[in-house]
Amino acid sequence: MLPTLFLSHGSPMMALEPSPARDFLSQLGEALGRPDAILVASAHWETARPELNAVAVNKTIHDFYGFPPALHATRYPAPGAPELAGRVATLLNEAGLAAELDRDRGLDHGAWVPLTLMYPAHDVPVLQLSLQSRLGPAHHHKLGQAISRLRAEDVLVIGSGSFTHNLSRLRRGAPDTSPPADVAAFSNWMHDALVQHRTDELLAYRRRAPYAALQHPTEEHLLPLFVAFGAGGENAAATRLHASTTYSALRMDAYAFG
Repeated sequence: MLPTLFLSHGSPMMALEPSPARDFLSQLGEALGRPDAILVASAHWETARPELNAVAVNKTIHDFYGFPPALHATRYPAPGAPELAGRVATLLNEAGLAAELDRDRGLDHGAWVPLTLMYPAHDVPVLQLSLQSRLGPAHHHKLGQAISRLRAEDVLVIGSGSFTHNLSRLRRGAPDTSPPADVAAFSNWMHDALVQHRTDELLAYRRRAPYAALQHPTEEHLLPLFVAFGAGGENAAATRLHASTTYSALRMDAYAFG
């Protein structure tokens, strides 16, 4: 049975620039094997209610600006999974999470950047699940729980965000080996809470974790973690697969659940 994953996707430039996180993701797909399909809950798709993209072939969304032409030229035309999207919508509706289908949207960089490294052949069907950031961690944990049975059906569920994400504190060229103490304190608290399965504390991380609002002025980049955590299943073991820092304060940690 596949685990579920939380991946920190970092800057879109991870698709082109060397980094420890890029090296990790480049090996992860081979280590996991090829799933039948991939569902990504990305920080870069927010809607009023849960939505799933149901398309035949995914467009590549370049939802950024100010990056080099080579990045804007990158394409990841993975097939879609419209039938699976319909089934996932049914699972969410049965859980009281009214879901809709979007028959046009492609993949944002929270999905295609890590997938270009994990499965560069873009031959695995991919669909995305949107976030509702105003509803917080408990809602996204419930989203994950509603789709947890996909693990047994060879569907790889990925939450794609960032373990810390305060863009005002990023420093290109700064040493990545000595992140600020508050970044380490928050990351260590989150790690301990995940591996000890302190679910109630995690859902209240905004109040319980040190420096939480400093690391995440807005929540959308951490909420995919709660989707992956919920989808891992009841009392699923949490394993840290990778930990590194880029641009001084951007933690790139990755976890597997189950």
